Amino acid sequence: MIRVLIVDDQRLMREGLRTLLELEDGIFVVGVASDGSEVIEALVHQPDVILMDIRMPHVDGITATREVLLRQPHIKVLMLTTYDDRADVVGALSAGAVGYLLKDMPAESIAQGIREAVRGGAILPPTIAKTFLAAVHQQGGAVEPGASVPEPDKTALLTDRETQVLNCLAQGMSNREIGQYLHVTEGTVKNHVSNLIAKLSLRDRTQVALYAVRHGYGRLP
Repeated sequence: MIRVLIVDDQRLMREGLRTLLELEDGIFVVGVASDGSEVIEALVHQPDVILMDIRMPHVDGITATREVLLRQPHIKVLMLTTYDDRADVVGALSAGAVGYLLKDMPAESIAQGIREAVRGGAILPPTIAKTFLAAVHQQGGAVEPGASVPEPDKTALLTDRETQVLNCLAQGMSNREIGQYLHVTEGTVKNHVSNLIAKLSLRDRTQVALYAVRHGYGRLP
């Protein structure tokens, strides 16, 4: 059973999400919070995943995410918001969130994102991934403090195919797009991404993409 905490300043959204998610097999909503200032106290519920709104009146979701991960780095934070502007995307993912979901997504997509987060995946719709990576490119690879991206270049450990996948990730491609580009299955792409995470000693797919950008990858023939 995946334990979920919902953080949103709109009561209707909190209660609506709770109702919808509790219809999903394997998901249990352990609590709700109306602001980032309430999140730390709510950790007593021991959530596996936090669905975190970004724009809240007192303590915003990005600040709350940093605080949560400083205290309990094993928790997976998924940003769930109406907004997809560049500053929010970069701030949320650089703070350590493993995904960025939009509130207009179907409930089943949000539930699938929760399950994927627990499995260690990064949940980024392709448009969000491209917005994020474009911003990082524009900033010369700089990200805000809080993003755990190792600096040593370990890419000598990679196979030619893994290097190709790394270039694709730096372009913000989804697994499906990478598979189509390299003429392999999505399952094969997932295996390569898992190998990249292990070889580069990174946390998740998003951090691999960040690593790729910072080390000059993303050039496709």
